[in-house]
Amino acid sequence: MSRAGYLLKLSRPRFWMYLAGPVLVGATFGAERLGDLLSPSVVALFAYFLLPANVFLYGINDVYDREIDAENPKKEAREARFEGQRFVPVAVTACALAPLAFFPLLPPGAWLWLATFLILGAAYSAPPARFKTTPLLDSVSNGLYFAPGAAAYVALAGSQPPALAVVGAWLWTMGMHTFSAIPDIEPDRAAGVRTTATVLGERRTYAYCLACWALAALSFGALDVRLGALFLVYPALVAAIATATVDVSRAYWWFPAINTVVGTIFTMGGLWTLVYG
Repeated sequence: MSRAGYLLKLSRPRFWMYLAGPVLVGATFGAERLGDLLSPSVVALFAYFLLPANVFLYGINDVYDREIDAENPKKEAREARFEGQRFVPVAVTACALAPLAFFPLLPPGAWLWLATFLILGAAYSAPPARFKTTPLLDSVSNGLYFAPGAAAYVALAGSQPPALAVVGAWLWTMGMHTFSAIPDIEPDRAAGVRTTATVLGERRTYAYCLACWALAALSFGALDVRLGALFLVYPALVAAIATATVDVSRAYWWFPAINTVVGTIFTMGGLWTLVYG
C-alpha cells in the first residue's frame, strides 16, 4: 500500500462525515443567507474536517494504540494497523498545524472550538492525559466531535451556539462514542485497557448510551420539538439492539449511514428555515 493509500485508510473514510457533517449543520444554522454557506471560512473548515482532521484524530490514536490494536480484529480489514511507519507522526503533526492557515478567515470565538478539537483529540489518545483509558472521561472528551459544527456556526453567526444545542450535541457524542466502544470490550479487557464500556459491561453500557441519547433528545427538544423527535431515533435504536439478537459488532457499522440520514434531515430543516423563514 502506498503512503497516501495508507493515510486514506487510516483516516476511516466511513467516518469522515462525523467531523465534516457537523460543519454543514453548524454553518446552516449560523448563516443569515444561503450564499453564506459557500463563504471561504465554511469551505476551509469543511475541507479540513473532511480529511486532514481525520488523519490527525485517528493517526494519533493509532500511534499510541499500537500494542492494543495488535489484539483488535477490526484492524485486519476495515482499518489500518500502525506498525511504526515514520511518515505517520509527520502527517499527524502537519494536520494538527493546518488550522493555523485559517487564522485570517475565522473570528476569535471560532478558535475556541478549533482549540477544543485539537486539545481533546490529542489528549484522548496521547499521554499523559490519555482520556481513552479513563472511564467516563473517555466518553465526555468525545464532545470534540461537536467542535467543528460550533466553529462553523461562530464563523457565520459571530456568536456562540445556543447552550441547549451545545449540551444536546455533547451528550449525543458521549452516547455515540460509548456505543462504538461496545465491540471493543473484550479486546480492550484482554489488553488491560479500562474504558467506560469495559467497566460497565455490555448491558449497562447500553443503558448508559440510552440515557445519553435520551437526554440529548430532551435538550434538542427544548430548542425545537421537531429536533427532539428526530433525535429520539437513537434511544429507540439502542433499546432495540439491546433487546434483539443483533450482534453489536454488526450494528455498529450501521451507524455511519444512520447518522448521515439524521444529519441530512437536521441540515435540511435548517436550510428550509434559512430559505423560507
